[in-house]
Amino acid sequence: MSGTLHPEASLRAKVDLRPRLSPIWLVPVVAVLIGAWLVWDAMAKRGPLVSVTFQSAEGLLPGQSHLRHLDVDLGLIERVTLNPDMAGVTVTIRTTREAKPLLTEHAQFWVVRPRLFAGSISGLGTLVSGSYIEVIRPVEGGRRQLSFTGLEDPPLLQSRVPGRTLTLQASRIGSITVGAPVFFRDMNVGQVLGWDLGKMAESVTIHAFVRAPFDQYVQPNSRFWNASGLSVQLAAEGVQVQLESLKALLLGGIAFDAPEADGAAGAALPATFPLFASEQMAKDQSYHRRVKAMAYFQGSVSGLAVGAPVTFQGLKVGQVTRIGLEYDPASDMIRAPVQFEMQPDRIGDAKAVEKRGPLENARILVGRGMRAQLQSGNLLTGQMQVALEMIPDAAPAELRVEGDVLVIPAVPGQIAGIMASATQIVAKLEKLPLDRMGESVDSTLQGVSQIVNGPELKQSLAALQATLAGSHDLMKRLDEGMAPALRQLPAIAGNLQGSLTQANRLLASLDRGYGDNSRFNRDLERLMLQLNDTTRSLRSLADLLSRNPEALIRGRGGQGSN
Repeated sequence: MSGTLHPEASLRAKVDLRPRLSPIWLVPVVAVLIGAWLVWDAMAKRGPLVSVTFQSAEGLLPGQSHLRHLDVDLGLIERVTLNPDMAGVTVTIRTTREAKPLLTEHAQFWVVRPRLFAGSISGLGTLVSGSYIEVIRPVEGGRRQLSFTGLEDPPLLQSRVPGRTLTLQASRIGSITVGAPVFFRDMNVGQVLGWDLGKMAESVTIHAFVRAPFDQYVQPNSRFWNASGLSVQLAAEGVQVQLESLKALLLGGIAFDAPEADGAAGAALPATFPLFASEQMAKDQSYHRRVKAMAYFQGSVSGLAVGAPVTFQGLKVGQVTRIGLEYDPASDMIRAPVQFEMQPDRIGDAKAVEKRGPLENARILVGRGMRAQLQSGNLLTGQMQVALEMIPDAAPAELRVEGDVLVIPAVPGQIAGIMASATQIVAKLEKLPLDRMGESVDSTLQGVSQIVNGPELKQSLAALQATLAGSHDLMKRLDEGMAPALRQLPAIAGNLQGSLTQANRLLASLDRGYGDNSRFNRDLERLMLQLNDTTRSLRSLADLLSRNPEALIRGRGGQGSN
């Protein structure tokens, strides 16, 4: 077998000295590429680092709390640090690329957490997910900014809502709060954004927002008033309660109206609208013409206050503007000058007398008996009002003018007249001889007592009692005597009924025997006819004998021969 082996027939190994890349290296290469792509993608999506300052970091956790806009994640909080002055915290947020358009000087940041604000509950979802930071940009444009001061309360307008922001000016803020509703015809059409003090702190400037399309009803002559709380009025119709809404009761509110177009439609709105304390005061401002007047009252003006109504024939024509006290040298007494404003526009169809002017018109009315007097406006509250009444028998008086103020003659009011009458009655009562009248009444009562307790009255009462007893016995005897007759009345009534029946039958028989259609009546008619003929014959014979008496002897033939 060894003889068959040939050494020259064995195989030789071939060594390749060229370098070769193993396929196993593709795995780390692919991993490096993927990692590089991930790094590039992360860097490409990564936004700038933003810092926001808050008063506290309540609910914010680094690495967990996010930055959101419209529930879209735009970043993550990296760290939370205290400010150098230890008065707040700075939150550093790593934003995403999508957040860059929002990072302008108009951006607003606030922490979303459960809270009750502006009359509504918000942020309840954070009870599960945790607090986060919300960002909005209410205004387009603005320069780029990376450092911000966060809001402690969320903004009222968290999106670009179409509408109009108005500026209202009031003397005091009242119960209006941020987020208070704005009403138009009892509909919630906006809300209060905030307020600030006016010039020299003399007024309060309120910023209110009215949503579209209701903002088109705000006209240059629109009137705004405070609609906060509950309005209770006691009028002739009873108790009137007015409440805009429960939210207005809790947070306050503002209402406005859209008066009829008076040529101002389409005109530019004023920079500031006045805010009136009530709807009635807002309506009063629609009367632009005002006439200043005054009346001097000698008596008490208790119950009269600034703003009290001024009426003419029972209807409001103005209001009181000032009440004071002054010394009157002419009467050497203290009097109360009451100044008020009259609004002639409240009187309809007054254009015919406008050309005469307020002074001449007032002089004519005073000459006809118009006088100012105090009257009770409310018996329960004791509120007084100035009433201009036409008094037919008023004493002559003239209208005076002090500067630009008309002085209208005043007369005692209803209450003062009642008090004067009561004083007069008391004075007359004091003059009466009450002591002598009391003695006379006392003696009269003693005489009456003697008469009542005397024996004469007792004897009279005894005699009267005996008379009544006799009358009772007489009535009893009469009753006993009339009883048999009363028992026979039914029989008597029956007999009378029978007699009436027989009388009816007799009358019917007479009618049949001697009536119009009876035989007797016909024979009687024939007899009367015969008697009539006999009478005519006798009349003819009498006439003949009266003319020819001899005819009784000769007959009718002898007469004919003659």
